Order: sequence, then structure tokens, then C-alpha cells
Amino acid sequence: MDRFEGTNGLTQSQPVVSTLNRGDATLEVAPVDGIISILSSYHPHADFDLIRRAYDFAKSQHDGQLRKSGEPYINHPVAVAELVASLKLDEASICAGLLHDVVEDTSTTTQDIEGLFGAEIAMLVDGLTKLAKVKFTTKEERQAENFRKMLIAMSRDIRVILVKLADRVHNMRTLKHMPPDKQTPIAKETLEIYAPLANRLGISWVKAELEDQSLRYLHPTEFYELVNKVSAKRREREEYTANTVNIIHELMAEAHLECDVAGRPKHLYSIWRKMKQQQIEYEQVYDAIAFRIILADVAQCYHALGVIHNRWKPIPGRFKDYIALPKTNMYQSLHTAVIGPGGERIEIQIRTEEMHRTAEEGIAAHWKYKERGGLAAKDEQKFAWLKQLMEWQRELTNPSEFLDIVKVDLFSEEVYVFTPAGDVMMFPKGATPVDFAFAVHSDVGYQCSGARVNGVMVPLSQTLRNGDHVEIISKKGQKPNPDWLKFVKTSRARTRIRAFVRKEQRDRSAAIGRELLEKELRKYGMALSRFTKKSVFEDALKSLNKQVNTLEDLFVFIGYGKIRPDQVVEVAIPPDERKLRLDEQAKPEVKTTELSKPSSGKSGVRVDGLDDIMVRYARCCNPVPGDNVAGFVTRGRGVTVHTRDCPAILDEDPDRLIDVYWDVQAVRGHAISVRVICSDGIGLLSSMSQAITTAGANIIQANCKTTVDQRAVNLFQVEVRNLEHLQQVIRALENVKGVVSVERVRA
Repeated sequence: MDRFEGTNGLTQSQPVVSTLNRGDATLEVAPVDGIISILSSYHPHADFDLIRRAYDFAKSQHDGQLRKSGEPYINHPVAVAELVASLKLDEASICAGLLHDVVEDTSTTTQDIEGLFGAEIAMLVDGLTKLAKVKFTTKEERQAENFRKMLIAMSRDIRVILVKLADRVHNMRTLKHMPPDKQTPIAKETLEIYAPLANRLGISWVKAELEDQSLRYLHPTEFYELVNKVSAKRREREEYTANTVNIIHELMAEAHLECDVAGRPKHLYSIWRKMKQQQIEYEQVYDAIAFRIILADVAQCYHALGVIHNRWKPIPGRFKDYIALPKTNMYQSLHTAVIGPGGERIEIQIRTEEMHRTAEEGIAAHWKYKERGGLAAKDEQKFAWLKQLMEWQRELTNPSEFLDIVKVDLFSEEVYVFTPAGDVMMFPKGATPVDFAFAVHSDVGYQCSGARVNGVMVPLSQTLRNGDHVEIISKKGQKPNPDWLKFVKTSRARTRIRAFVRKEQRDRSAAIGRELLEKELRKYGMALSRFTKKSVFEDALKSLNKQVNTLEDLFVFIGYGKIRPDQVVEVAIPPDERKLRLDEQAKPEVKTTELSKPSSGKSGVRVDGLDDIMVRYARCCNPVPGDNVAGFVTRGRGVTVHTRDCPAILDEDPDRLIDVYWDVQAVRGHAISVRVICSDGIGLLSSMSQAITTAGANIIQANCKTTVDQRAVNLFQVEVRNLEHLQQVIRALENVKGVVSVERVRA
């Protein structure tokens, strides 16, 4: 497809649709026969009557409706259908272009479309129809859910997104008729979603036009300044382009290579982006012109590359071989940048005719109307990312999260790395060895313990670069680290890690919940196994929480603190039976249990009668034996012991607070920090250290510094047995001559 410059300076591709003027964004509406004429040029035996019926129906349904420009609404679906035909899609796709707004904007239903035009066209139209009748809290949520619906439909039939892109192209051409407050969000959505999607599908002219049109509305001042600068050098650029094309032709002829050569300026958005990224002016953009050489086969492409490099000096780091390593959108070409005629930097792309067709038309060039929306088998692997959409939408229920992941995985820049077997794998820019591991297999990701990149051990957070050789080191029993979520880039890695972490937390919470319930049941002399056999158990589950369907769910909810154990007993055991059981348990044998003297435990505390439960000491208040303490049930990390007056638990859910007791028989040290302020005298540090040692405490760490007023601030971390022992240490320090104050540091 040839490229041209319109009156506004936009550089765009021109598909074979003579009625469209991309430059000034106006449309001379073609009759339905014009659409049929385009279709017949590549599909002479199509069902043309179907196209006419779809046009007539759309025209009747949109009768009386006007666009913001004041023109009849039917002009829009006709323009979309022409663009769909220019992509050489089948009659069903063209009909979908004509009918894509009738369900959304008229009383017509999807069932009506199916009855009139068949299930295939109805499916395409439904995929293009927004969720008008669903209520959403925010505009962002509506946008995300509509996009999610469209992408899911696209993953089933690629024609959905091709028609949608045609729709977006025409909407952007006529965006000037929308109110200014509507223009910016539409342009932003186009630049962030639809232009990258067109790029991912390999339809370069759609990508270029959407980017240029978006730039016009997002940065109008910069856009028109750039248009003027490009236009001012137009004659000079055209002369340089024609001269360089002739030189390349001569070089290829001398090498006995038959080829087509063309030169074109890069589209405005790509120039603007380069200016922003490199912080340069337009006059400093030296490779604003790209030249394309099209040859018969791959061997000639490499031959031509040698000829070019022999004539002009290549610029280091600018050569890309997309023939050997195609992009994920099927794009293939050799890219090089050289110091060309007149010392100007120019970019040269070398490819075959088939590669050129794919570069311009992308997936549309490989789509066959006979396959009803499918791809040839050889192309399916290249577009495997389409299948990922179905996997993501199953795993992610939040539409906004789904949209964010699609943006990261599908629309970001790419890096290509090698497996130990020499296979090439593609990842979004910023991906790490962990992303690589999960891409190989979920189990490889779960058991990933290290990585070698180019034969050297690297951190798992290291960013991968183009050409890296990556090897994952697995270790049996290794588990994913939640910290990996801070640096992984791919949705596959992120969702797998989150799922694993959630399961781990659920398992831990279930264990805590089970122990808490068993403890509560022991008050009534009932074992858990006997309790679960009661006929009232299922009714108890349902009355507690609708989300509790199994015994495992019940344990988890208790462990999370969402349900208290006594609540379970209250609904599962009738009041009379509870009283009877409590009376039976109140017999003399209960004296053998003394809560004041619980059994010894490694943690130094007893959690309300539970054994072997995970216990941690809160760093915010650093409790020691003797402090009045409480336990806080965390989500998946056991019980955290706080002092009762700790601010961290004062505002927490009281249902998640449980009683804990110090185990007076357990002997263990507790690390406590003590701050001592004293005069800056010789020998004071030694005296304070001796006082701590004399009090029977061990110094773990000491930090000392002198302030501007000649006072010393000393922070000692000491090991004490309990609160009484700590108070002895504090008194000993207060008795040291020169000490001004001593205080316990909670955090």
C-alpha cells in the first residue's frame, strides 16, 4: 500500500478505497454498490445480496438518526464497511460493519440479527456491542468491562477486532465534531489501547493513523507545530527521497538484484515520540525518512543488506534482523540505519513482497474468509497471545485488572531471549528470569531458586535484555516468594504467584481456624469429628455465611477472624444441650487444667489453650513477659502478640483479638531496645555496659552518637527474661553517674 501526505501533513497509508480522504477526515459516502465492488475484486463469488440486505436493514434502523456532524448516521456504518472491505475480509465481516451499531443504538436485538442474517453475523455484532444495560460504578469500570467483552469475542473470532479497528479509525477521523471534553478521553483510549492493538495485529497503516489522530487531540499545539515544520521541508524532503531512491536502484542493479524501492517520511507520532524520548528538536531528527527495498526472496534480502553496508557506513547498534527473529505480529524485515547521501542518517528496511504485505496488512493478510474467522495452522502459533485472553479472563474477575494486564502483556515493548535449547521466547520489556520460568512451565516457576543469564548467576529480579540466554535453576521443595510480585512483568507469572500465595495463606488460616474451633468444642466435651457428623452442621454453615460451603471454608473463615468459634457452637448446638455439656465439664476433673500454669512452649506464650500454633512478637511494641498482652489473628501468618495498649491493634476488628498468656515456665530471651541519654564523658559507655552486664542482661547491639549540645544518645539492644528483668536493667542504668534519662523503646 502506498503512503501519501494529506493537506494537514498527516502521513498515512492509502488502502484501495477511492471515496475516503484521510487527510481532512471527510467522507464522500459510497453507495452499497461501491462496497460490493471492493468485495468482488478479491472474492468474486461472495453473497452480494447479503451485503445489500444488511445495508438496507441498517439504513432503515438508523433512519432519522444523525451524527454529531449533522450528517445521516448511516454514513458511519457505510464508511466502516468500506474499511472492512479494504482489509479484504469476508461478507460476514462487512455485514457486521454495516450492522455494528443497530443493537446498541436502536430497538433491534441480537436475536433479531440472528433471525435475519444468521448466527455468524449475530455473533460478530454482539462482540462489537457495548454493555449498555449493565450498571457500573465508574466510567473506568464500564470501559474496562466493555473492552474485556470485546477481547474475549476477539479471542474466539479475530474478525471482531478487525471490524472494531475500522470503526475506531472512522470515529477518529470525525472526532472533531465531538465536544472537547469527549475528544481527550477518546483519543487517550485510542492511543493506549487501539493503536497498540493494531500494532500487535500487524496492521501498520491503522496503527499509524490512530497514533497521528490521537496526537492531534492530546497535544494539539505540538501536533500543529510539527505539521508546519514537516510541511516546510516537504519539497526538500521529496527531492532528497527521490535522489536516494535512484541511488539505491543503481546499487541494486549493479548487484543484479531486481527490486522495488520506495521512500517515505515517518508518521508524525513516531517523530514526536522520538523528540520526546531523546529531548531533541525536529531539526535534530536525522532519520525522519525511511526507505524500503522489496526483493524476490530472503537470500536476496541479505545480499542487498551487504550492498547497502558496502556503500554507506552503518550506524552501530541500529541493525535488527526481524527475518530470523520475527516480531509477534508476524512482521519480518531487515532494519539498518546508515549515513546516507549528503551525510544524512537514513533508515532502510529490506524485505520480500510477502513480508511487505504482512507488514502493511498484518493478521488480515493471513486471514482466509473460507476459514470462518480462523487462522492457517502455521500462523496460529504466531498469534498464540490471542489464546491467552481466554485464560486471563477466566483467572481475573476484576475487569480493570484484566485491562491493566492486557496493556502490560500485549501492548508493551518486547524483548527476545533464548532458552538453553536455543528456542526464542518473547517477553514484555522489563521481564525477569521469574517471568521466563513461569513461561516455560508453572512448576518451573514454582520451584525456581536461581537463574543464569549468559552463563552468569544473576538475581531473579534482573531485567532481561534482547539476546540473553536464560537458564532456570530449580530446587525441589522451593516455593514462590511473595516479593516476586514486586518485579515480575507478565500476567502469567503474576497470576500464578498470587494464586500460590493465596493458597498458602488459606492453608495456614485453615489450620488456625481448626485449632480455634477444636478448643471451643473442648469446652463442651465434644470432638471435632463428632461435631461434623451432626445433622445440624450443614444448616449451621449456611446460617453463618453464604460463602461457607465446606468444613474447609469454615476453618478458613475462623482463621481469618470473619467467624468466631463461639458463633459456630451457638448455631450448631442447641442452648439446652450446651448448658448440659457445660455442667458435665464443670466436674472436679477440670481442676487438673490450670490456665495460670500452662505447658511450656517454644514461643513463650500460650494462645488461649492452643498448642503448636505459629506465634510472632510484634515489632511495633516489643512485648516481654510481664506485659499485659493480646493475640491478633493475622491472615495466614498465625498469631501476633501485642501489648494491650499497642496503637496497632486498638482500631482493629475485635473479633480477631484473642487471649494469650505468658508461659512462666518457658525460659527464653527477648530482645528489647533501651535508649539512654547522657553527658558526653570519658568512660561512660564502659560504665553503662558494665551496669547492663551486672543486671544479668546480654548486650546484643549498641549504637552511640553525640548531639550538637555535647550529649550522647545511646541505643542498646539487650536480651532480657521478662518485664521485671527489664526494669532492673533500666534502674541499673539510671544509677550510672552522668546518665540523664533511660527509656524503653517500643518500636
